[in-house]
Amino acid sequence: MQDAPDAHMSAQIDAVIERTERLLLRHEELTRTNALLQEQLDALSHERDTLKSRLAAARSRIDALIERLPEQPAEQSAS
Repeated sequence: MQDAPDAHMSAQIDAVIERTERLLLRHEELTRTNALLQEQLDALSHERDTLKSRLAAARSRIDALIERLPEQPAEQSAS
């Protein structure tokens, strides 16, 4: 009658091993996914910074053009 407890213990150990292997595979998958997401975040952050820089340069050019506009009188008379 020793075989029944040993078989039960062996089945439990096999179940724990299988679950551990699945967890390790899931961990590896999540690690790869996290790395890909981090790369995307880095790329998007760089793109955002580039766009912010271009926007600031465009604003600066617009401000310079506005400064060059001739002064308009507050009210123009219709003559």
